[in-house]
Amino acid sequence: MSSDLDMLLSAEDEHVGRGSGGLGWFKGVFAPVSLSMFSSLLFLRVGYILGNAGILHSLLQIVIAYGILVFTILSVSAIATNGAVKGGGVYFMISRTLGPEFGGSIGVLFYAANIASSALYAVACTECIISSFGEESGTLAHYLPESFWYQILYRVLINLLNLSICLIGPNLFGKTTIMVLISVVFCTLTVITSFFSASTVEVHFNETISGSFTGILSKNWSIENFQSHLYPSYSLDCNDDTKPVNFAIVFAVLFSGVTGIMAGANLSGDLKEPSKSIPKGTLLASFFTFITYVILFTLTAMTCDKELLLRDCSYMIEFSFWKPFVIIGTVLATFCASTSCLIGSSRVLEAISKDTMFGIFLEWITYGTVGNNPVLAVVVTWLLSNIFFFIGGVNTIAQFVAVLFLLSYASVNLSCLSLDLASAPNFRPIFRCFSWYTCALGLIGTLTMMFMINPVISALVLFACIFFFLSLSFLSPTKENWGSISQALLFHQVRKYLLLLDSRKDHVKFWRPQVLLLVSNPRNHCSLIDFANALKKGGLYVLGHVREGNFEGMEEDECGLLMPHWLNLVDHLKVKAFVELTVAPTVRSGIQQLIRISGIGAMKPNTIIFGFPYEDENMCKDDLGSPTSEFFSDSLNSSFPALKKEISNLDYLKLDFIGILNDTLKLGKNFCVCRHFQNLNRGTVFSRSKTFYLNVWIDDFTPNSTNFRHNEQLTTTSVFMLQMACIVNMVPRWKKLNLRVFFCVDENEMHIGMKRQSLQNKLLNLRIKAEIVVVPIADNQIPPKSMNDGKMVNQLLSFHSHETAVTFLCLPLPPKDEDDETYLRFIKDLTNELPPTVLVHGISPVISTTL
Repeated sequence: MSSDLDMLLSAEDEHVGRGSGGLGWFKGVFAPVSLSMFSSLLFLRVGYILGNAGILHSLLQIVIAYGILVFTILSVSAIATNGAVKGGGVYFMISRTLGPEFGGSIGVLFYAANIASSALYAVACTECIISSFGEESGTLAHYLPESFWYQILYRVLINLLNLSICLIGPNLFGKTTIMVLISVVFCTLTVITSFFSASTVEVHFNETISGSFTGILSKNWSIENFQSHLYPSYSLDCNDDTKPVNFAIVFAVLFSGVTGIMAGANLSGDLKEPSKSIPKGTLLASFFTFITYVILFTLTAMTCDKELLLRDCSYMIEFSFWKPFVIIGTVLATFCASTSCLIGSSRVLEAISKDTMFGIFLEWITYGTVGNNPVLAVVVTWLLSNIFFFIGGVNTIAQFVAVLFLLSYASVNLSCLSLDLASAPNFRPIFRCFSWYTCALGLIGTLTMMFMINPVISALVLFACIFFFLSLSFLSPTKENWGSISQALLFHQVRKYLLLLDSRKDHVKFWRPQVLLLVSNPRNHCSLIDFANALKKGGLYVLGHVREGNFEGMEEDECGLLMPHWLNLVDHLKVKAFVELTVAPTVRSGIQQLIRISGIGAMKPNTIIFGFPYEDENMCKDDLGSPTSEFFSDSLNSSFPALKKEISNLDYLKLDFIGILNDTLKLGKNFCVCRHFQNLNRGTVFSRSKTFYLNVWIDDFTPNSTNFRHNEQLTTTSVFMLQMACIVNMVPRWKKLNLRVFFCVDENEMHIGMKRQSLQNKLLNLRIKAEIVVVPIADNQIPPKSMNDGKMVNQLLSFHSHETAVTFLCLPLPPKDEDDETYLRFIKDLTNELPPTVLVHGISPVISTTL
């Protein structure tokens, strides 16, 4: 056993635990995350945010954004350190936690978020180049045309350079990011140093409007400049003065610039130790970028006036010691962030394709991998990213990016919250700096800010998520079972509520059938299984089967081998049933076990349903094996034994059916015996072309019964029959049928009208709507005094069974002499050639007439 465990652990470590790449935490996580979080915000949007929001709102937005990010990082770190993380990063975590349907739907949106983010950073890079070298707005030179199509061309060229780097592979990118990060940090330090200069810079935007920078060491510097930035003044977009500006839009621009926390997780398949690298690298990168932004916002508020910030997105160029430093830092940060998102999104697409959730639509992606690089996924992602170039500038695309990433982060927090609430013993991550309330705060924060940014886009994204979820739930060809958190949560809640369900508090007002249907061979009981499903009325429904044999002599548990076939049968018949199988020396002892142990807590069967055993299976149809049967299943045909050719009377005695009924009575259960349900023609019965009936005969046809002809009182059994028929009539498919109640009177009876009215009042009191049929009985139609012949009553029943779907009859009490075959023969003669028949015996009250 220990060697098998060692082999399993070593195999997991080889294939997924340590990752297939060689990137460490700094090269594979810290560097790309830091660059992605600097991206378009560091040099291009600090002034735009501060100029509109003021220092108080700006810092508030940074705290909100990083609060959401930190809570999400804690959730990501917990999930990443709870097991091996493969390629696909966040998609892999969500799909393996919440299940393939939810994971696939979020994975698609997360993929779209990374594509949009890659396009956003490419657009930001283009904006920097144009603002520096544009024919009209260039601050260093005037070379590049600035028309719309030229800007599209520049974006595509930058994206082509992204593509070339992505095709070379992630290792080169990892090496590049370290050099780029060092360069960006150096450029940032030069800008920070420039804030402490003694110079004053005046920038004229037109004849009447100008902005200024005053260095902290300048003699003209005053704290009043900082005070002027304390409060918000949402007024102007530095790129387009016709665009509206408010708190939500500014926050969207800020948040879209710091969404890079997943840059390392997206490369999880290329990391040497993902479970260690992701938490360490992501948290350190977030702390590093947060401090950098706080410093930049504070120093900008102290030195730059509002006009400069509102009208010049690249305001840092104006006062930097050497202007090219700002341009180099901006281009490197935005370009590297764009490349990182392109690589990350291609890995997400590769992971989704490998999981076969979308079938042939994405299967072809998996064939384009060269080495460890998914070339086809990279090319497809690159093509899709070009579409976002036509949406608009940085501030417009930022809203899409922010909403998509916020939903992705919400799903991560939901995953971790679900794992924590499910209290699964296998959820014990190495990273422990999280709790359910950090997950809940992250979830609430992401959803709140998502709808604050843009309710329309948020609603569309959620609709898309629901669409993909439903599509994958019903149409996905994948058969993978990764474990769904929904099952763990359901178990947790069901166990809790089952403990609250107290059988001592049961009341007849809330009685419902809890059905145990005992099935010998489902080949000829599919119709009965379907009918019993209509009887349960939201109650417990269990399919029981006894495997006759000596368990001690078996090499393995035969019930365990049979269980998958029975569960497939339940799925095939579309019934809401549990399955209980047992092995016993005799069928009788096995049924005793099932009646006792089926269900759990207060959810125990109160009604046992049997098929009629006195039947020649050679005359039965094979529901699963016959192509003409509505229950035909080629896959299930080989799962169950063939029907027996013929059964002798000795076989009935071996079955000990009378003893089984007596045992059921002793165990205090209502029971039914069903016959002829294979003859139920659903196509005809449920059609609207003809009216069919549910017949209930409230008379007890047992020989010497006191409730035949002369006594119209409702017994416990007759009330139970009426309840069962009424329940069936409440099911949508069976609602079209009419309920008829038959009772017999002496043909010479003088008070038929009074008896009919008495029964009508009883039914009204029971809230049962039914047509009453009075059947006059002559003396020569009196049932026999013994059970040797039930054919006389059978003729009476047959006469009134035209257009009848199901007949309900009272079941005589089984005799004490369990070897008496006349009881079964009487039931057989009584029901011979009738429509589908339910013989009922009730022992407990099931209807209340009081509130």
